Amino acid sequence: MCEVATVAEITSIEPQKKDKNRCSIYIDGRFYCGLTLQAAIKYRLKAGMHVEKPFLDEIQLETDKNTALDRALTHISASMKTERQISDFLEKKGYTRPVCEYVLERMRYYGFLDDYAYCKAYINSVSGRGKRLIEADLLKRGASRTAIERALSEFEESGEDARAVAEKYLRGKERTRENLYKAVKYLMSRGFSYDTARSAADISEDD
Repeated sequence: MCEVATVAEITSIEPQKKDKNRCSIYIDGRFYCGLTLQAAIKYRLKAGMHVEKPFLDEIQLETDKNTALDRALTHISASMKTERQISDFLEKKGYTRPVCEYVLERMRYYGFLDDYAYCKAYINSVSGRGKRLIEADLLKRGASRTAIERALSEFEESGEDARAVAEKYLRGKERTRENLYKAVKYLMSRGFSYDTARSAADISEDD
């Protein structure tokens, strides 16, 4: 966030509505970070004070790294998360980049973050979707492309899943050539490859 040590003015310090023990620091009229009230008092921060942004980063890293780690671990306890999801969660809470990087490094070290494991678990939890749709879903969830490619390389599209989707789509419809090709198109929209979709819809090479 602050690669250059520029001096900036603290324009206001406001208590946070959702956490009475924290305050929001605004630099040059814009939100910069959140700090504990104890830290703000300890370093005698106040509106009108001129500080270097890296100095605020150091304060937050020292005072908030354990709190941020606890929050991230609580957030991940309900379900697995990607590194991007944890990073976005912490940034929305007002933590600076150095704090986020500290938390991500600790969580990786203890084995709480593993995008490849997340991708594998996600793939095993869904059905009725082909590789392309699964890939798109994982990208939306912030999984790294390397982890996605590795996990998908070990995954084979299920012909049974594709057939189940095709049967559901064709239920109540005549098995005309037009409807079969519509089924293929639908299966491809679900991420299945063209060959898998054709096979599931029982379309022969002569159709």
